[in-house]
Amino acid sequence: MFLFAIVLVLLYFCLWIHPYSYWKSRGVEQGHPWILFGDSWRMIFRVMNMADIVAYHYNLIPEVRYYGIYQFLRPKLVVRDPDLIRKITVKDFDHFVDHVAVTDPKVDPIFAKNLVSLKGDEWRKMRASLTGLFTSSKMRAMFTLISEAAENFVKHFQEQDIGTVTDIEIKDAFTRYNKALLIFIKNYVHFRFTIDVIATMAFGVEVNSLAEPDNEFYKMGQEIADLRFTTFLKILLFQISPKLFRVLKLKIFRKEVNTFFRNLVNNTIETRQQKGIYRPDMLQILMDARKGIEKDDDHAAEVGFAATEEFIENVKLSREISNEDITAQALIFFFAGFDSVSSLMTFVAYELALNNEVQSKLRKEVLSLQGKSVSYEDIANMKYMDMVISEALRKWPPFVIIGRECTKTYTIYPKSPKERTLVVPKGMAIQIPSYAIHHDPKYYPQPEQFIPERFSSENRDKLVPYTFLAFGQGPRSCLGSRFALLEVKTVLFHLLSKFKLVVIEKTQVPLKLSKKFVINIRPEAGLWLGIERVS
Repeated sequence: MFLFAIVLVLLYFCLWIHPYSYWKSRGVEQGHPWILFGDSWRMIFRVMNMADIVAYHYNLIPEVRYYGIYQFLRPKLVVRDPDLIRKITVKDFDHFVDHVAVTDPKVDPIFAKNLVSLKGDEWRKMRASLTGLFTSSKMRAMFTLISEAAENFVKHFQEQDIGTVTDIEIKDAFTRYNKALLIFIKNYVHFRFTIDVIATMAFGVEVNSLAEPDNEFYKMGQEIADLRFTTFLKILLFQISPKLFRVLKLKIFRKEVNTFFRNLVNNTIETRQQKGIYRPDMLQILMDARKGIEKDDDHAAEVGFAATEEFIENVKLSREISNEDITAQALIFFFAGFDSVSSLMTFVAYELALNNEVQSKLRKEVLSLQGKSVSYEDIANMKYMDMVISEALRKWPPFVIIGRECTKTYTIYPKSPKERTLVVPKGMAIQIPSYAIHHDPKYYPQPEQFIPERFSSENRDKLVPYTFLAFGQGPRSCLGSRFALLEVKTVLFHLLSKFKLVVIEKTQVPLKLSKKFVINIRPEAGLWLGIERVS
């Protein structure tokens, strides 16, 4: 019994006292972690949704520049001070170059080679190669394709023999949003909008999701975008025990999915080379880069306040870009665009339906452009449209946290008597609670209210720098922010020119977010709205 008691005491110390005293011993505030689960228990047991979890810790420990949390037994530093966020993402970026790894390059090369997962110099080289995809000339070429898909999207509803108001599960509608799947209550009409745009821009292939609702590209793509709990467990296992992850030879996506997209890229590249086909898409940019062809000299196109600043480095490739590298970038472009952009569209539609005054003002701006052939510049220069989307990104950011990894030991010096000098070791995971910052009344008064005027030209200078984090900040911010904004603005323009979004009986007000593990925030049980014919 004595030995048994000693074992229990040792276990208690090893599993509770020692691991969860990491931040306390360094003078850093922390919450109330559970044994073994740390601060992850609310997510694991689905007590709260991810946005509320982030906000809970943020509000639990106020008036500090940073605080500590635990992912199971692993400590993480959460940074909430705007000036410290600036240092981590921009000024001292060389100490925080990488994202936290989620898979092993040796067993899962395709996912590990994408732009989000790449580290150090490999990331710099790939980022430099891909910046050419979003120059002004490329964006104008993309706009033609996106606008055509958006027009077909709206035309489809105009041709339906339906009543004045049609009930739509808007999230499911925009999820298929490159040629858009929209579901009616009585008869299911498959009309994908997003899937076809991304298929064209990332993989360079034509997909007719309307004529072929169950095409293989759509099914494989849906599996990528629909992260399951098993995927989350794989990521956790890698962070807890990389060796076990490697022994089990786990991959983020199934072998069949990787094989399908690898073959798709290989066949497309071979066909282009044999037939001399040229298209202004991601595949072509990377094919040109490995041949040493210079990218366009024009600057990245500006399509709104939320677009992230470009940080272009003079980096030369030290090795040829392989077909596997190209496949990895096309996959992450698809993965990032498929759900993130459709989620943004969903929340914009929801807020417009709830805020009639805002929608009326936006429709007035949209209708002012009717009767002419709308250009890329017309969409990019819609001021109120940009304010509405910026506010939607503020209230419903695509990612509730932004993650970084400390790549070189970093020192945070005290700024108040309560702080001590904190040495952040190499390998420490850093989190920036973007959702909580966006909902902090100190930065955004009445944060739960939808107020586009926060982002008017007169008010933008009043915003505290580094408190708007929808697409991240610094060199590691979202490369595709301009593409995402252009896509959302274009489809909203065409939709609002013919329809009005309205609240219906099935609309959930206030909206509840899902407690399931998801990479983005999303509605708990879908999001139903009505579209009303107005012309």
